[in-house]
Amino acid sequence: MISNRMSEKLKAGSLIRKMFEEGNRLKSIYGEDKVFDFSIGNPDVEPPFEVTSGLKDLINNPTPGMHGYMSNSGYLSTRQAVANKLTRSGHTAFSADSICMTVGAAGAMNATLRAILDPDDEVILLAPFFMEYRQYIDNHFGKAVIVPTDAGTFLPNIDRISEAITPRTKAIIINSPNNPTGAMYPASTLEAINTLVASYEHVIHIISDEPYRELVFDGQEAVSTQDYIDNLIICYSWSKSLSLPGERIGYTAVGPRHPDLDVLVPAITMANRILGSVNAPALFQKVIEKAMDAKVDVALYENRRNLLYDIVTSSGFTCQKPQGAFYLFVKSPDTDDMVFSQVCARHNLLVVPGSAFSMPGYFRLAFCVSESTIKGSSVAFRAVSEHYGLNPAQS
Repeated sequence: MISNRMSEKLKAGSLIRKMFEEGNRLKSIYGEDKVFDFSIGNPDVEPPFEVTSGLKDLINNPTPGMHGYMSNSGYLSTRQAVANKLTRSGHTAFSADSICMTVGAAGAMNATLRAILDPDDEVILLAPFFMEYRQYIDNHFGKAVIVPTDAGTFLPNIDRISEAITPRTKAIIINSPNNPTGAMYPASTLEAINTLVASYEHVIHIISDEPYRELVFDGQEAVSTQDYIDNLIICYSWSKSLSLPGERIGYTAVGPRHPDLDVLVPAITMANRILGSVNAPALFQKVIEKAMDAKVDVALYENRRNLLYDIVTSSGFTCQKPQGAFYLFVKSPDTDDMVFSQVCARHNLLVVPGSAFSMPGYFRLAFCVSESTIKGSSVAFRAVSEHYGLNPAQS
């Protein structure tokens, strides 16, 4: 028999993965060009040249011991390169000693939560949010406290966060650019969060999940969290910025003004080891060093955003245009977003219900898919629009 806790997790599953599997089933029946799968944030863009050339160079010119163990926090040279990049990206200096290389942002988040949580400690989540956050918190016997963001903007509501804070509150997870909304937090929001947590006697960590930091549109740049948040722990992954989700390479970075810096960094490193990761993949730590300033073609994603946004809104759906990441978060015309997703599936259109992100009444579309898929989906969106009696724009 498996554990009761795991049995419950298996029953709940993941709506994103379920829709992804449904997409594969439909493609096997109708063909890939007849199924419009926007369910999963799996980049279809290949990694940039710096990644592939760096990998080839390491394979063709191996150094002794490059596949062996290193410090559980990662290679010093890699951590120094990360610290230098963070320092360049804002006005806050990082040291290599504040960095721990991890198995992606998920590994970073789990190591962080393991380091800070005692049983029944609380972590505030700002809905809508990436659904795995709840699982990560539960992994370490914490409790998720869900606080809705402001309708329309999806920005954190400081008053609601304040009302949710208790003596057991250990952390608040922020995510900008945001999955699933694409909203980006302005400096004023980060300043307000920092001021709020500073007013409490006990330390409240701000865990900033930043895998979409480079995927920002319309000539904007993401605000550097390290310049505005004192109790900061950054969790980062190159899954999106370098199209490396399968390589599982990321890091934690503890902000230099964090009051627990000296104990938090070794605690995260210890958690990284005892959770079973031991250390981040050796080869890809070295690849990352060679590709630290590279990123995928953001203009390509911006063009896809524009294409899908135009199709969706011209079909009669309501949506805030995302500032970053690669998702549209669209208002569902059906009060039951689960039913809506089933209606979409009947038209070979795969979407993820907003309920998966603790925001019922919406659905998410991932536009990290081919332009042909986006353009082909127009007929399906129009059919769903007609089903619900929406008022599409006249073309």
